[in-house]
Amino acid sequence: MDIDQRLAKLTERHEALTQTVELIAHMQQKNEVLLGHVIESVASLARIALSTKAA
Repeated sequence: MDIDQRLAKLTERHEALTQTVELIAHMQQKNEVLLGHVIESVASLARIALSTKAA
């Protein structure tokens, strides 16, 4: 394997890693949004439970 082939292989790997990092970052953002919805839902359920208990 000559230097040009090695550089081509490294370039391919770099591009694949870049795409993987972008995908992981996107998934993380989506997970943060979903977690926010879950937290809001739990808070709503807690408020309902507390108001039912008080009544």
